[in-house]
Amino acid sequence: MKEKQTIMVVDDDKSIVELLRDFLENDGFYVKTAYNGDQALSVLKQVTIDCIILDIMMPGLNGFEFCRQVREESNIPILFLSALSDDVDKIRGLAIGGDDYIVKTASPGEVIARVKAVLRRSSSQKGFSGKILDYGGLTLDLSTREVFVEGKYISLTPKEYELLRLFAEHPQIVFTYDQLLDKFWDGIGDKHTVRVHISRLREKVEYDPNKPKYIFNVWGIGYRFKGE
Repeated sequence: MKEKQTIMVVDDDKSIVELLRDFLENDGFYVKTAYNGDQALSVLKQVTIDCIILDIMMPGLNGFEFCRQVREESNIPILFLSALSDDVDKIRGLAIGGDDYIVKTASPGEVIARVKAVLRRSSSQKGFSGKILDYGGLTLDLSTREVFVEGKYISLTPKEYELLRLFAEHPQIVFTYDQLLDKFWDGIGDKHTVRVHISRLREKVEYDPNKPKYIFNVWGIGYRFKGE
């Protein structure tokens, strides 16, 4: 029997927390709740969490700052769920480490579908044999999901790792924006979504993100990976 996964819902609106908890539990998940970022940090210290649904505008430690702190130590998938629908807020959420961004007008069913999608992507690489991909200073260990640049361990979010692995396993292949959106965001989003994640990934694996060595733009189309 498949082990139940635990989702943490973090929102200062108790009605939203209760609604999502009911739907998630009905779908077979364990659910932990918190009503601000500080409470959520306390929960993380006590319980193993598989995914976080995170509001932004909360008293005390807000969602953006909470995400930054979590990303210093963990690659737990984080889905922002916010009333803020402006593209600037979406880009900011993705840029600081969010794996997805959902506006609160979304139905509970859509939220759960997005949770399941990010959990599938996060776990899809587990169980691989000890295959190593080495590209002249950039190394991916597929068995441990670890990435090294010039021998130094680099911490990536699950989605950053999946993007890099896709590129590294298919050098010289051009992946279009639409292909990347379909594979990693279930077709939801636009070019900005992809660009933000690629920009963040470049900052971590490229010596000079403005003069990339590995991940290249194919203008107007998408990206390709060029290994040495």
